[in-house]
Amino acid sequence: MLAKRASLAELAGEQWDLIVIGGGITGAGVLLEAARQGRKALLLEQQDFAWGTSSRSSKMVHGGLRYIAQGEVRLTRDALRERERLLRDLPGLVERAQYLFPLRDGRFPGRWPMTAVLSLYDFLAGIRDHRFVPRAEVLMRVPGLDAAGLNGAMSYTDALTDDCRLVVRCLLEAARLGGRSLNYARATGISTDNGRARVDVTDLESGESLTLNAGAVINATGAWANRLGGAGQRIRPLRGSHLFVDPARLPVADCLTLINPRDDRPVFVFPWEGVTCIGTTDLDHGDSLDQEARASGAEVDYLLELINGQFPEVNLGREDILSTMAGVRPVIASGDGKDPSKERRDHAVWEENGVVTVSGGKLTTFRLIALDALCAAGLLAPREARRARRSNAPLFRPLPDVPEQVDQFLHGVQDDEALLRWMLTHEAVVHLDDLLLRRTRLGLLRRDGGAGLAELLRSLTGELLGWDGPRWDQEWARYEAIRERFYGVPPADLDRAAA
Repeated sequence: MLAKRASLAELAGEQWDLIVIGGGITGAGVLLEAARQGRKALLLEQQDFAWGTSSRSSKMVHGGLRYIAQGEVRLTRDALRERERLLRDLPGLVERAQYLFPLRDGRFPGRWPMTAVLSLYDFLAGIRDHRFVPRAEVLMRVPGLDAAGLNGAMSYTDALTDDCRLVVRCLLEAARLGGRSLNYARATGISTDNGRARVDVTDLESGESLTLNAGAVINATGAWANRLGGAGQRIRPLRGSHLFVDPARLPVADCLTLINPRDDRPVFVFPWEGVTCIGTTDLDHGDSLDQEARASGAEVDYLLELINGQFPEVNLGREDILSTMAGVRPVIASGDGKDPSKERRDHAVWEENGVVTVSGGKLTTFRLIALDALCAAGLLAPREARRARRSNAPLFRPLPDVPEQVDQFLHGVQDDEALLRWMLTHEAVVHLDDLLLRRTRLGLLRRDGGAGLAELLRSLTGELLGWDGPRWDQEWARYEAIRERFYGVPPADLDRAAA
């Protein structure tokens, strides 16, 4: 298990085969695959695990229908095959979900183009589960959906997950195989000489700074890759924002793919961990990467406008929003200034001054991205990587002696005391926001942000983490400030800029 954080002094005494910088899904995947290959590997994350993009995605393990339309058939095929593998290996954390794509008069695509695309989609996945849904059935399954011009819908399946829990699950699996990880540890410099690397690291909790030695370094910092990866500005940070709303106001049982008439972009509306999620937007992110991303008033307007157009009697407003969430995608820039939504979503691996950098790609293909990065770092032979890509061996084993909700998280009771105890003991919780925004999602799912649990959490953190009264007060104030500023509901933007 992740358990208690190691000190830098302890880690500096080791000779590492690999140091991975970045604790999102890509870095966690690299650590897991390196540990699976028997490498002595360490992961460093400057914030909490999954603090960045990997706790703020659209929660979908999918192939990406629009990537087929963009000609990225290979990316879609790889993603669909990995989707099926994760569905098999992580039931309860990755689960198949029914999607509906409403079809309307005069709107592209129509039934037959969608049938063709979905036939290819299913073929690439090795399944067949798409069908046409008649208009009457659509209106029964989606109460309140605008009936004007509705012809029916195409039904297909993809999968949903909790992205942050997927990262933590990879770290737990890597730990079982000998991989180590440390959050709140910032890599401040990297030097290489004669096939060895030196990584200068500062522990942001203790203030201690030391140098760690490794045979190879992989920079998996996502949107931050330009800082450590060299080779110019290869990453185009794109922000995507979501709304979490009270399901009593917008109840949905299926995942809806809705086209926003403002810009013809697809937006998803789906049930997730007891709430309704709406997203995402897609626009260039110009804010500092060193602070948490947050949704703008214009993005909230954009998503509410779509919902109230598609559900004309709902009249959803800001008061119905429980929380917002914004993430920054590390998209590989094409350099031609194209529409953000038309940028490619595949990954890139490059080497500069002895450091291998990997960025871009999809949540679903994290394992394949990791294998490519290990090959580039010389830690995995191409033949072994090809064998690993084709292997059908299980990637995860059930965790022993854990509360059921850890592996069955999508259906777990997140305020269960046994679950909270286990997380505080075994999942490297350093701050209260780690627990309420990432190990669990209570800060997003509850209107009070978890305030009703304050006394229980005060008691548990005192018992298990040794927090006294002043430390608890400090942590609660920190958490409330973070939640209000970065996960709250921004006011309407008067210019109503496109999102």
